[in-house]
Amino acid sequence: MAFPYQRNRRLRATEAIRDLVAENHLRATDFIVPLFLIEGDGKKEEISSMPGYYRFSLDLLLDEVRECYSLGLRCVLLFAKVVDELKDNKGTEAVNDNGLMQRGIRAIKEAVPEMYVMSDVALDPYSSFGHDGIVVGSEIVNDLTVEILGEMSVSHAKAGVDMVAPSDMMDGRIGYIRERLEEEGFKNTGILSYSAKYASSFYGPFRDALDSAPGFGDKKSYQMSISNSQEALTEVERDIEEGADMVMVKPGLPYLDVVRLVYDNFDAPVVAYQVSGEYAMIKAAAEKGWLSHDEVMMETLIAFKRAGATLIATYFAKDAVRLLNR
Repeated sequence: MAFPYQRNRRLRATEAIRDLVAENHLRATDFIVPLFLIEGDGKKEEISSMPGYYRFSLDLLLDEVRECYSLGLRCVLLFAKVVDELKDNKGTEAVNDNGLMQRGIRAIKEAVPEMYVMSDVALDPYSSFGHDGIVVGSEIVNDLTVEILGEMSVSHAKAGVDMVAPSDMMDGRIGYIRERLEEEGFKNTGILSYSAKYASSFYGPFRDALDSAPGFGDKKSYQMSISNSQEALTEVERDIEEGADMVMVKPGLPYLDVVRLVYDNFDAPVVAYQVSGEYAMIKAAAEKGWLSHDEVMMETLIAFKRAGATLIATYFAKDAVRLLNR
C-alpha cells in the first residue's frame, strides 16, 4: 500500500517535536489572578462553591500576592467583599478612599510594587440591592451610576492601582472614567473594560464569594444576551473609542467564538475570563473522578490562547503555573 511522502504524524511522534511545532503556548505572564479581599486579620476562608479558592484578610492577602509573584505571576485583579452594614444604594463605600478595596491596593503596591494591580469597578459588592448600578424603583439607572463609577475609579487611582476594570456594563462609562482619570492627573492609569460581559448563569460561585447576588430580578437589562455575538463587536468598538486599553469577554469557554471575533476585528489586547462556574465544574468533575483535573485545566487554558486571548483571568493561575514550572 503506497503512502504519500507527507505524513502529518511525523510532527506528532514525540513530546519534543510536538512542543517544537506547537502553535500556542502558555506562560505565567498570560494569567491574571483574581483575588478576594475581606475585612479582619488572619482570615483565610474557603469559598464553598469554589473548592481550593479563598477569601483573604489583608495580612494574608499580601502573603498570597508574594507567593503569586514568586511563581512568575505578574498581575492580580482585586475584588472586595463588603460587610452588609456598609452597603447602600448610593455607592457610599465604593468611593471611600479608606475603604477595603483602596487599602488593599495600597498595601499590595507597597508590599510587592512590581505586581501589576487591577481593581474591580462595579457597585454590586457595595449595593444593598446586589445590582451593578443605582436602583430607582425597579430600574438600574445608567447615568447616575456612571458618575459614581468615575469617582470610584479615581479613588482607586489615588490608592495606586495600575488599571481599573469596570465590570458593570453601563453605557458610556469607559469614556466618563477616562475623562475623570485625565482630569485628576491619572493619565497613566489604564482601563480594562468588561466589554462583552454576558448575562450568564456561570457566575453563581463568584456571587457566593462576594455575597453580591441581585436582591431582585436579574442583570439582563445591562449585561449582554447570551444569544448574541455580533453585538459584542459594537460594545468593544465603543469602549476602545472611549479609551479602553484592554477589552474583556466574559465568561470564557462558552464564548470562545466571541473571543475570536474580537481578536479578528480589533488590535486591542483581549482578555478572557474563565469564570467561577467554569472553575467549579472542573473541580466537581475531578473530585468525582470523571476528569483528569490537571489535563482538563491545561486544555481549557490553551483553548483561550488558540481562540485569540492575550490574557486569561483564571482561578487556576497558580495551579497552571506550578505545572508549567516543572
